[in-house]
Amino acid sequence: MTDCHATAASSKAQLGHLQRHLIFWPVAIVGLALDLATKKLVFSLLQTGGHIQIIPGLLQLRLALNDGAAFSLAAGKYWVLVSIGILAFAAVIVWLFVTKGLTRLMSVGLGMIAAGIGGNLYDRLFNNGLVRDFIDLYVGRWHWPTFNIADTLLCIGVGCWFLASLLTDRPCQRHDLPRT
Repeated sequence: MTDCHATAASSKAQLGHLQRHLIFWPVAIVGLALDLATKKLVFSLLQTGGHIQIIPGLLQLRLALNDGAAFSLAAGKYWVLVSIGILAFAAVIVWLFVTKGLTRLMSVGLGMIAAGIGGNLYDRLFNNGLVRDFIDLYVGRWHWPTFNIADTLLCIGVGCWFLASLLTDRPCQRHDLPRT
């Protein structure tokens, strides 16, 4: 016999309104502060250029200013990118308030996504439209596009959200066939 209702464990994993805010806001605020602090620190250390080797042949800190989105998409489209950032941030906040059944992992993921959006949006608004990137992963001459903590938070947050959606029990949808 198949039970088409969420399990008791799934119901317990879902957070109340206050609980989700007690997870989301600290994650978002700490993530944003970490992003902005690391950008300030690295850019002040490397203000004359150059780089700092962290793991030779793999990881270094190098200054990069990006006027586009990921992989320099939409480069130079300041108002488009600012608008998308504001809309994405607003969507995360609305999602936080209206979605039922958020789990801890979903709330953490949303907080990381909000921090990532906020960090890069801050740069666009207060750094002449340029996002400050500094993490350079490379092997030999091949370099992954330089990124920052905000980008990392976005990726991990989306990963948390995806993982949580796979792990969360959902009630089965039952479609009764019409009786003839």
